[in-house]
Amino acid sequence: MKTLVIVTHPNIEASNWNKAWVQELQKHDDITIHELYKTYPDENIDVSKEQQLIESHDRIIFQYPLFWYSTPPLLKKWFDQVLLYGWAYGPDATKIKGKEIGVAISTYGTEASYQATGFNRFTLQEILRPVEALAHFISATYLPHFSLNDTSDVTEERLAKSSKDYIHHIKTVKPAVVHS
Repeated sequence: MKTLVIVTHPNIEASNWNKAWVQELQKHDDITIHELYKTYPDENIDVSKEQQLIESHDRIIFQYPLFWYSTPPLLKKWFDQVLLYGWAYGPDATKIKGKEIGVAISTYGTEASYQATGFNRFTLQEILRPVEALAHFISATYLPHFSLNDTSDVTEERLAKSSKDYIHHIKTVKPAVVHS
């Protein structure tokens, strides 16, 4: 399975976690890394290039830090510009149908803060519903997310374990069973 990881961090050099994840991803030939902010520092997205990248991969993982309970701005812009009618959705759109889409997300808050009774009042699964809805709308299969919480707690051991866990997740995650 060919996997594309679309990394969207506006300042990845300042992020121990996202930078460590990318460094671990680089060790795997079967994973393509595509860093949006490095590719498009002017935010002028090459739609055709992006669509070709998506078409040539089976699994797409969006890696980003949680930004105000959403994606970083460039990823939202990417969704708006790349996932076009007639290509990603619509009666004759088949380019993404059946592909797998997932999210790898890092948060400053603790795991406990992303619970119904926690500080943020919502789980990450609830916060990621828009991406899940997007996947459904474009006839892709949504994968369970990978997350790392409490990114203020940085140790070499935690960085290494998280990076290994992330790779394992990307390579083994299966779609969640949906019950009707």
